[in-house]
Amino acid sequence: MTTDTLHDLPRRALGHTGLQLSPMGFGTVKLGRNQGVKYPAGFELPDDRTALNLLAEAQALGINLLDTAPAYGSSELRLGTLLRGQRQQWLICSKVGEEFTDGESSYCYTPEHIRMSVERSLLRLNTDVIDLMLLHSDGNDVDNIQRYGSLQVLNELKQQGKLRATGISSKTVEGGLLALQHSDCAMVTLNLHQQDEQPVIDYAASHDKGILIKKALASGHICLQPGQDPVQASFELIFARPGVTSVIIGTLNAEHLRHNVAVMAGVLRSQSPL
Repeated sequence: MTTDTLHDLPRRALGHTGLQLSPMGFGTVKLGRNQGVKYPAGFELPDDRTALNLLAEAQALGINLLDTAPAYGSSELRLGTLLRGQRQQWLICSKVGEEFTDGESSYCYTPEHIRMSVERSLLRLNTDVIDLMLLHSDGNDVDNIQRYGSLQVLNELKQQGKLRATGISSKTVEGGLLALQHSDCAMVTLNLHQQDEQPVIDYAASHDKGILIKKALASGHICLQPGQDPVQASFELIFARPGVTSVIIGTLNAEHLRHNVAVMAGVLRSQSPL
């Protein structure tokens, strides 16, 4: 297997924010939550040594973005401990709006909750600023933005220096487009099975906004397909879109992470030879 990394590939601008991201971000759901998830197989949460090794592997492969959320169980809290002494080496994306308690998700987008959630994330992550904060969608994106002024609250916190960029992890085209008019970034689903949020990516590309891709491998289900390497096919599809900044991939398997990075590096080089 190739040992390609992302180190010799250029960082990608997150729209106009000034943030420079690796083309792959490391998703940390599996560091903190194994209930109510949609992966093909169950798993145990890793111990601290295993989690530290995964983070070190991700960094060695050229990844500089970590994706977390209050809805990911103990993920934020664990990262706050695991990243002590290395916070400046990472960009962190977290979220507001979804809570996960006693095995159940709940949602709240009021200004009071958003402010509380951001302050709590700062404490949990043991940091003075969070690089990117997204609304965590419950599927009612437009209503949540318009009724509660949720993006306005995030932008106020950005002006206060607590956030560097804002946006939405959306579930609707309308919500993604609306959010991009009032924030910096949208995280959308794009994979071999689901491509309906393409208009959001197109809007971002033409308005200097950032796009993060979630569920690029359909939470691992695409990897079960026979035939052509589904990881390569997925990355070829995604990076053919000029609006895409970075893809969030989560795994507890270091070999899978190395394979995904090597495939991504090959796809990016083939699309834009260095």
